[in-house]
Amino acid sequence: MTEFPPVSEEEFRKISEFLYRRTGMVFGETKRYYVHRRIAERMAALGYEDFSAYFHRLRADSKGEIEQFINAFTVNETYFYREDHQLRCLTNDMLAERMRAKPPGAPYRLWSVPCSTGEEPYSLALWLLENWPEVDTHEIEIVGSDIDTDCIEAARAGFYGARALMRLTPSLVEKYFEPAGPDQWRLVSDLRDSVQFSPVNIVDAGSVRAHGTFDVIFCRNVLIYFDDAARRLAAENLYESLAPGGFICLGHTESMSRVSPLFEVRRFADAIVYQRPRGKAHG
Repeated sequence: MTEFPPVSEEEFRKISEFLYRRTGMVFGETKRYYVHRRIAERMAALGYEDFSAYFHRLRADSKGEIEQFINAFTVNETYFYREDHQLRCLTNDMLAERMRAKPPGAPYRLWSVPCSTGEEPYSLALWLLENWPEVDTHEIEIVGSDIDTDCIEAARAGFYGARALMRLTPSLVEKYFEPAGPDQWRLVSDLRDSVQFSPVNIVDAGSVRAHGTFDVIFCRNVLIYFDDAARRLAAENLYESLAPGGFICLGHTESMSRVSPLFEVRRFADAIVYQRPRGKAHG
């Protein structure tokens, strides 16, 4: 890759502000080298040597460059059955409580956001099949969404390496995956078809609203990349995406109590989660 001079203070400010306005993600001074490498990759891919010329193309969104630029900055490290205590809480407590609140025949809607390359929403489908006796008696909709469109395409394809499968037993891998090359497996088509994938930006109210309302949202390890203002905005958008009485699960280092007063803390045997109070309108 062509070596570009490090971004100047002014260039770093412009890029950081652009990313923040578009995604809510904050990149401080300690991330300058990381930002420089991502910019350099995009400039080299497009044949630019001048930052100003590239930034002009980025702001104009010529040939969808904003999407590619954002994709370059997302972190997509995950694996199947990550934070499985929340999966146990889903089948032991959250779904049972939602069942008592929903009219007969209403679908249960679960949202994994960000969904990365699909491990987390597919984990929901796999876990329900293996651990929820009620699975065949209810309509279940699982949606996986991410701001990174490359991740969405990878999720739809459903190919995974050994690291992604490290928490699954050999019997589960044999049951739900097909060999697809050296250290490569593909999720069976029935499971791939059970999850809908879509792009979303959780700091954009319109983007979130388009997905409707959910019974349970898994939004893990993304709010840590936002500043306080963006976290509050994302929390409000996610609140509006929950049905009254619905639940949201965060990453183990995240706490909604420090972000927004809208949610109630629920402490179940397996996990601490956050709930949209029943019958309480926002604002």
